Amino acid sequence: MLLLMVGLVQAVWPARVGDRAPVFKMKDLKGRTHSLSDYKGRTVVLEWFNLDCPFVQKHYGTGSMQKQQAQYVDRDVVWLGVRTGEVDVEALDTLQKKLGVRSSALLLDPRGAAAKAYGARATPHVFIIGASGHIVYSGAVDDQPTPDPATLAGARNYVSEALDAVLAGRGVQVRATRPYGCGVKYAK
Repeated sequence: MLLLMVGLVQAVWPARVGDRAPVFKMKDLKGRTHSLSDYKGRTVVLEWFNLDCPFVQKHYGTGSMQKQQAQYVDRDVVWLGVRTGEVDVEALDTLQKKLGVRSSALLLDPRGAAAKAYGARATPHVFIIGASGHIVYSGAVDDQPTPDPATLAGARNYVSEALDAVLAGRGVQVRATRPYGCGVKYAK
């Protein structure tokens, strides 16, 4: 009975920092399936995004997010963009190419199963999973909860701080922040 109750609680409550990351299986824009187990022993970033959101546009319109993605993908971090809800795959593929998105893959979460398991609330909302398979960071990209691109100059980038700590073998100082942006869109 206790095991049944624990399983129920895990299904109802989203994962938190320190928890083992929920498993997932999602397809990318080309139809290839990705699962968390594919990246066992590696640092993984899950970035919920919606390119229609002005808060996401702040990061992508300036090239800031693409630069950050490239910096860490080049250091063997797996960076997975996640788009929840209904989406025109062809249009999204064209737009991400136009913007020069540098993530490892863009995954589709049409019914929101992964978003619910992780508790993704906003776009952008970032989760960092350490090589141990545990969530080491959850929250905002930076400390500037505005869509104004001018605020990127001098912003404290929580994602970079966390990734730098993980890659250096140190503990993450700021492990959770409040994500800001547009709400995650679920299929109707």
